[in-house]
Amino acid sequence: WGYRAEREANAIALAQTPNYSQLLKEHPWTLVYTSGERVGLPDGLMGNSEVGHLNIGAGRIVHQEITRIDASILRGEFFKHPLLLDLMKHGRESRLHLLGLLSDGGVHSHQEHLYALLRMARENGVRDVFVHVFLDGRDTPPTKGVEYLAALEQKMRDYSVGTIATVSGRYYAMDRDNRWDRIQKAYDAMVNGEGRKARDPIAAVKDSYNQRVTDEFVLPIVITDERGQPTAQVRSGDAVMFYNFRADRARQTTRALTEVGLDKFPRRNFPEKLHFVSMTRYDRTFTLPYVFPPQELGHILASVMTDLNLRNLRVAETEKYAHVTYFFNGGVEKPYPGEDRILVPSPKVATYDLKPEMSAAGVKDAVVKAVNEGTFDVMIVNFANADMVGHSGKLEAAI
Repeated sequence: WGYRAEREANAIALAQTPNYSQLLKEHPWTLVYTSGERVGLPDGLMGNSEVGHLNIGAGRIVHQEITRIDASILRGEFFKHPLLLDLMKHGRESRLHLLGLLSDGGVHSHQEHLYALLRMARENGVRDVFVHVFLDGRDTPPTKGVEYLAALEQKMRDYSVGTIATVSGRYYAMDRDNRWDRIQKAYDAMVNGEGRKARDPIAAVKDSYNQRVTDEFVLPIVITDERGQPTAQVRSGDAVMFYNFRADRARQTTRALTEVGLDKFPRRNFPEKLHFVSMTRYDRTFTLPYVFPPQELGHILASVMTDLNLRNLRVAETEKYAHVTYFFNGGVEKPYPGEDRILVPSPKVATYDLKPEMSAAGVKDAVVKAVNEGTFDVMIVNFANADMVGHSGKLEAAI
């Protein structure tokens, strides 16, 4: 968690933390910066759990994907990238769908990257461009989505290209915990045109606010034309660009749209033969093209421990398992020699303020057992509660 001296709305300062307090009292400690350029992000951008684990595991500043993409756009290289030019060619011959998180949070995506794709579509003569918006409200204020939608609509007017086809809260379109029923709702909106219908995306989202449903949890909305028909549905042969740069919450929707043998839910009208491109590599097992390849990080903590023959254990519940493994290891999925892993399942609840203890007891039990066995030289452990319950915005639950 972060550190702030003020107690107001500060769950950690307001909570009873005997173990944490004892550690601070009895051992040397310091504070480290976890945002902006110190962790490879643009100046002023807040850090996040992926970035933190990546920098700790690398032992140095790792320039994040957002920084690399921003620089590519600024230098003009983005608009000349062969994969993107090929995407635009396919879009001219069929239709182009742009999907991703509409946000300036900079954790999973950035709206400026979507704007760059819209500009590129205009410059390359792509006429039928449809945007499938995923609303944030988790790394941004919970009702700022209407501002992002208004800015997007203005940008589409400026470029004379693009139409919003669907709007979904990230709770549905960006699940990472195998809750495929959520992904199905986003899929059915994008592919089958099924869901709540609306002519005006901003008015529809405001209506959700009136029902106390904020950005993250907005049920998928299908934007319709003047005849009440869906503006666009993803069809076989279309070109699709998923512009999120962070992998973990992009994988399941990508699989739903591209994986032929997927049996997680009934996929009616599965759009075969999509020309699908992702901003970064979402999974080593995917055979899809991606624009920005992962950085190859050598001499990271995981490899140092292997070289020193140090047995190390990684322990986390589902929500943070990728962080102590994949991200900590510099974006490498496969365990290093001498590395063991324990995954404790996260509880199946709608939001973690309903069960703020999450699976901390299971993580604790696994760590205590490993300590007593004395097998490991190093243990890397993540307790997810402060992060995940904090995201709910419910102070009492976080305390």
